[in-house]
Amino acid sequence: MQISDAQREVRDTYLNGAVGQLVSGLIWLAASALGTFASHRQGILVLAFGGVCIFPLTVLALKMTGRRGTLPAGHPMNALAMQIAFTVPLVAPVVAAATLHRINWFFPAVSVVVGVHYLPFVFLYGMWQFAVLGALMLGGGILIAMQRPDSFAAAGWLGGALLCAFALWVFPRHLRSRAAKATV
Repeated sequence: MQISDAQREVRDTYLNGAVGQLVSGLIWLAASALGTFASHRQGILVLAFGGVCIFPLTVLALKMTGRRGTLPAGHPMNALAMQIAFTVPLVAPVVAAATLHRINWFFPAVSVVVGVHYLPFVFLYGMWQFAVLGALMLGGGILIAMQRPDSFAAAGWLGGALLCAFALWVFPRHLRSRAAKATV
């Protein structure tokens, strides 16, 4: 299988990543809302535990629409996808250290980690758009940590909005690609 074929199958299976980013964005927005209106602890717990549920919720959402929800066994991109997925929990101690130093760095630190995590998606999906998302999450986390040091959830609100906006940006691209394939 050619790399471009494998990437196309990733895009087709996950609808250009739109469903996963929407699920992720909604979790970020829920965590930000709790962090803003309830307690910092609740916001942190929702993002931490919700983050673990992103892939299963994405698979569930895809299956509810009649899609298979995952790449087939033996797909050449499965190993890369798993390696990318584990980068976030492996860097969680850095987020924990930043948060223990300054509670308001929680969302900016997660935003930086998640932004970096999206950069290999450029290859996984064959989509330059993930570099834009990664750069915005990374840069937004750093900028908010520096410019809004007294805000607990500003980077969370920004991250959630970016993820939802990304889903809305790439989903129509999937539909156009599917329509073009159907006319061939």
